[in-house]
Amino acid sequence: MTKEVYITETNCITPLGFDVATNVNNISSGVSGIQLHDNGMMDKPFYAAIINEVKLNDAFAKISSSQNYTRLEKMMILAMQPIVEKAKLDLNEKTGFILSTTKGNVTALANSTQENFEKAHLHHLAKRVATFFGFKAEPIVVSNACVSGVLAVSIAKRLIQSDLYDNVFVVAGDEVSEFVLSGFNSFQAMSDLPCKPYSNNRTGVSLGEATAAVLVTSDNKNAKVKIVGDGSINDANHISGPSRTGEGLFRSIESAMKEANVKATQIDYISAHGTATPFNDEMEAIAFNRLELQNVSMNSLKGFYGHTLGASGLLETVIGIESVLQNKLYKSLGSDELGVSQNIAIITENEEKEIHYFLKTASGFGGCNTAVLFEKAN
Repeated sequence: MTKEVYITETNCITPLGFDVATNVNNISSGVSGIQLHDNGMMDKPFYAAIINEVKLNDAFAKISSSQNYTRLEKMMILAMQPIVEKAKLDLNEKTGFILSTTKGNVTALANSTQENFEKAHLHHLAKRVATFFGFKAEPIVVSNACVSGVLAVSIAKRLIQSDLYDNVFVVAGDEVSEFVLSGFNSFQAMSDLPCKPYSNNRTGVSLGEATAAVLVTSDNKNAKVKIVGDGSINDANHISGPSRTGEGLFRSIESAMKEANVKATQIDYISAHGTATPFNDEMEAIAFNRLELQNVSMNSLKGFYGHTLGASGLLETVIGIESVLQNKLYKSLGSDELGVSQNIAIITENEEKEIHYFLKTASGFGGCNTAVLFEKAN
């Protein structure tokens, strides 16, 4: 019999707040973290969701007096600290640690010293965070474009089911940087206004930054949700463009549903990727229709957080879990006039709904796709 796997603890650090409750309250009130910034990262003002530096440093000072951590390291440690403290687990070899990110400490490369070169390595970032908490197991890095955060949950589940670990702490994070901004700007993919996922008026992504953390475990005590299925298929379509038929996403969701033995009609809510780029949104609509999921209530949280890269999948999972626990669906901020060729059930206003099964999907550069299916814990 396959071992059952659960998520019991969650947390997040975002421009909307430094805990889950504050984030959910702001989302429920329609507050967006996306603001206009003119901070020198680009040659003109741009819209993004950026964490307040003073608030971040003040929060970190409450748990550590060290000045020797990068900004992203502080964000990740702050996301992890409450759940490690609450779990009260022995951080021995049977407790794993996965760090998920797309770009990590890429800002360190702005000053090209040997020390900063080392800081930019993802394994260095993972060791820094692991050492802060005293993990005995070697940290695992998951870096697979914008599916990284939710893929880390899938990997944690499989590691536990393989009896390699009893528990796995997962943290995901990325920050807005000049490097990331210039990259998306070079694709002409950045919106000149806060992003509008799935809207006919969308013009591209808004970027954001965040960290999120969860505890994945075989222990069902205090379980919020059970992880019942997952799939991750790369369609190898293009270095940045998704498959026009949604093939990778289609197969990822199909795999998750097959493992969970769940039909399309049983899924109550989809937290989709929804970057507000023409190709991504269209691809998702096609994939969902191919799976007969077009009538399932669906949202994108990018209108609240922007695209937080490797953090997005885990952050949106954390918020999605709160939807399950509270039986409440949150509107897809910025989604107005439907702008995809096939119908999908975008949530336009907050609503109460009994949620039993929740699907989280993500897609990213290089053709990567991941889907994880969750069931409300009894």
